[in-house]
Amino acid sequence: MRILLISLLLLTHLFANAQYKTRFETSGGKQTPTYDEGIAFYKLLAKNFPQIQITEKGPTDSGWPLHLVLYSKNKVFDIKKLKAQRKAILFVNNAIHPGESDGVDASMMLLRDIVTNPGKYPEMDSVVLAIIPFYNIGGALNRNSTTRTNQEGPEEYGFRGNARNYDLNRDFIKSDTRNARSFAAIFHELDPDLFADTHVSNGADYQYVMTLDYAQKDKLGGPLGDFNNDVFLPYMYKHLKEAGFESTPYVNAWGQTPDKGFVQFPDWPRYSTGYAALFHTIGVMTETHMLKPYDQRVKVTYAYLHGNLKFLAANRNKLLKLRQETKESVKTQERFAITWQVDKEKNTQIEFKGYEPEYIKSEVTGAQRLHYDRTKPFTKTIPFYDTYVPLDEVTKPDAYVIPQGWHNVVALLKLNQVSMQQLEKDTELDVETYYIEDLESPKSPFEGHYWHTSVNVRTEKQRLPFKKGDWYIPVNQWTNRYIVETLEPKAVDSFFKWNFFDTILQAKEHYSNYVFEDLAAALLAKSPELKQKLEAKKKAEPEFAKNANAQLDFIYDQSVYREKEYLRYPVFRVVK
Repeated sequence: MRILLISLLLLTHLFANAQYKTRFETSGGKQTPTYDEGIAFYKLLAKNFPQIQITEKGPTDSGWPLHLVLYSKNKVFDIKKLKAQRKAILFVNNAIHPGESDGVDASMMLLRDIVTNPGKYPEMDSVVLAIIPFYNIGGALNRNSTTRTNQEGPEEYGFRGNARNYDLNRDFIKSDTRNARSFAAIFHELDPDLFADTHVSNGADYQYVMTLDYAQKDKLGGPLGDFNNDVFLPYMYKHLKEAGFESTPYVNAWGQTPDKGFVQFPDWPRYSTGYAALFHTIGVMTETHMLKPYDQRVKVTYAYLHGNLKFLAANRNKLLKLRQETKESVKTQERFAITWQVDKEKNTQIEFKGYEPEYIKSEVTGAQRLHYDRTKPFTKTIPFYDTYVPLDEVTKPDAYVIPQGWHNVVALLKLNQVSMQQLEKDTELDVETYYIEDLESPKSPFEGHYWHTSVNVRTEKQRLPFKKGDWYIPVNQWTNRYIVETLEPKAVDSFFKWNFFDTILQAKEHYSNYVFEDLAAALLAKSPELKQKLEAKKKAEPEFAKNANAQLDFIYDQSVYREKEYLRYPVFRVVK
């Protein structure tokens, strides 16, 4: 009887596994599901297992909704209640680039395995798993077999651009897409403790199936940054090695030979991990290697995600405590770095497993081309430049004030949980005002924008009138990093650099020369100081002395007739 019972249980288990086989498995590791197949798979699991919930969480540019899948062993799906129960949350984002589908398959199989064989996953007692099955739905629906030119499988996959041809991994700060806005709402609902964004790399060749692109320790800051580098990452490298997949930091070397060393990829806030870091969440982009077989890439992604779950279960209390302490600390932090540069004087020595590079004659062009000789693997100790130091820093103001007309900026601040209030009456405030002195802009757009660089500003202290309904934003919040890095115009991914305020860069009023000539003469007669400035500039700059229009512009710019809004940055700093 006992043998019969065991046989029946085994048959039941085999039937269950057969029922939930993925396309990846039935194709021998060569195919990935379509969007419809993937969503149907999760809906079937949710129907048959009460520990799983799948919900529509917001629109995307494709017209299809963004789905969130939750696994909660105790069948509680209210995030506030789960937080109160001290559950840790792993948030997995898949198919941001749908041609990089490894995480799609790995997540499906991992969740299936957890619910069909829960005894093997004791870590789920204290961890909640949250999955976006397909983030870039428009790209997933644009299925083909050719656009991932350098990639080994799967046989068909989605396209990098979304339904409006945006690269969604450049959109987290500017949030041009519905996808990004829906993602932000999910992110803040979850407030995840670990974040994994699954990718496939391009670039150099090496022995690893997976590399890890993670938040910079200096940007995470303090104890949380140390915890990331000293506890989390060593745990994950060890776990992956035990799973049969050695790993290393993401190889940031394009068309170069990484055996000489390389720099850690800078995770600016436009990227998912940089965005997560603004809110004190440790984030990693898993980067499987394009030239490795698809089945290996999916298996290592599965191993990585499983390792995250195990890590959270083992280190939950420490990580939750560190994140809360960091949120409290940033409320009173006085100085903030807004731009960074790598410190070439410091490096970490890492063991690197690569292939010998050589330059051979191209059969196509006849020129010398880079070639990695896979018959000559090597292991070397190389420098890894993973220390970034502040290039520009600001002292935080007590608050920022934004006129209510900039509703697009206000909407993003609200979406990202920034606390603010509207002025209850017309009010004069003493503020620091930025004026844009200089900037550079590209000739071609980048992700729908002409992203500004080399921004220079000058600051004036002024007393200015503000209207009832203008927005007052105290800088005493756990979201301070997001506030400062979006509102300070020189910050790497500030709203200013992403063209949110470009209308101030164009004067709306001007003058007719022949009319202004008489007024300019009167202004000089009334102001010896202005006349002295004009004469000094003419003496110092011969070309200016020859240019009548430039001289009129100079007088106009020094007068009350110059429009106040021109080049005045419309986010004002309150410093008491």
